[in-house]
Amino acid sequence: MLGRPEYRKALVFCGLIGVPVALIAFWFLVALRQLEELLWTTWPKDLGWKQAPWWWALPLLTVAGLVVGLVVARFPGRGGHLPAGGLHAGGVSSKALPGVLIAALVGLPLGVVLGPEAPLIAMGGGLALLFAGLVRAPQTQASTALLGAAGAAAAISALFGNPIVGAVLLMEVAGVGGPQLFAVMLPALLASGVGDLIFTGFVHWTGLQTGSLNIGLPKPPPLDWGDVLWVLVLAPALAFLIHWIFVGGRFAARFVATRTVRNTTLCALGAAVCITLYALATGRSPAEAALSGEDTLARLAQDPHAWPVGALIAVLAFKGLAYALCLGSLRGGPVFPALFLGGAAGVLLAPLPGLGLVPAMAVGMAATVTAALRLPVSGVVLVVLLLGNVETVALVVLAAVVSFVVVQMLPQGPSLPAVGEQPAEQPAH
Repeated sequence: MLGRPEYRKALVFCGLIGVPVALIAFWFLVALRQLEELLWTTWPKDLGWKQAPWWWALPLLTVAGLVVGLVVARFPGRGGHLPAGGLHAGGVSSKALPGVLIAALVGLPLGVVLGPEAPLIAMGGGLALLFAGLVRAPQTQASTALLGAAGAAAAISALFGNPIVGAVLLMEVAGVGGPQLFAVMLPALLASGVGDLIFTGFVHWTGLQTGSLNIGLPKPPPLDWGDVLWVLVLAPALAFLIHWIFVGGRFAARFVATRTVRNTTLCALGAAVCITLYALATGRSPAEAALSGEDTLARLAQDPHAWPVGALIAVLAFKGLAYALCLGSLRGGPVFPALFLGGAAGVLLAPLPGLGLVPAMAVGMAATVTAALRLPVSGVVLVVLLLGNVETVALVVLAAVVSFVVVQMLPQGPSLPAVGEQPAEQPAH
């Protein structure tokens, strides 16, 4: 394949496309961050509150639901993919870009409990095809798929700040190899995790060294058998939780498909009520239960003792419910809310005997993001890079594999409308 001139041209073109796509993705993410800061921090303080008041999410998410509902009903591409169906690498054309951008730039800063990764994938793929059309590059079915995947990878790498995450994520999302990929990768991933666990245990037991890639970063406490046993308990439980949140999202999607604008607004308002109940129950900022949770996860990891047990339980309950409603009605990505729920569960369960904060958060995030995405390799890579250490890799791998197996064996809930399919019109009365 590398010897074919058309493939080498496509490779060069993909590299060139990465430049404008990454620049646009950068300013897109900057705009989202600035709007979130303005709406949830700056304006409440300017109006005299220490933090956003308890009712703050109600008007914001009502507007978000109305705008996203109109985009879904009126714009080509329906504003992008339904997040309840996971991430998708294809199916978005350049004509769908306006709807994707409006739904993301309006919905996400106003408090939708979703992340920017799905709009970024759609935007990157759509921009790559748009640029290819502008230079009149020949487009076949194979070249369209290649350019779309390349553009999506460039955009998603800008979000995660690492090209490895973007490449691995798109490899699994695109389904290269089909079911055979998972059939081969899952046993290999499990065996490598067990091998790493045994190898690490022997290094600590004997004190002998065989050489490693460790460059001297600070380490968490050494793993022990208690950590492994807790993986076998916590990973299935968290996978079960996230799975049923997604099933709830599928039911919400069926509800929204009948009267799109009205029911999307109602689902957004329902998510706002969940966020409001969290603020009333805890006295904390409603922003902690709203939005994607990316910034809140960082604050949680840096100062977990600032979160009392009641607040952790409340954020798991109310943000989980809001997450389910947003998955089936609004537009965005499922990654960061799942990571936050896993991290919050890890902080809550860290005091269990023989566990600890770092292993608990590692297991929690690996289990929840794998259950949300159904992509075990991407989940492992993402969580390992977030943690920034190699001591917990074995736990992350085991949690991801157990979570993936559990969610595959559970009932999947109602089916979703096909990508780009318009909802059936209601008969006239």
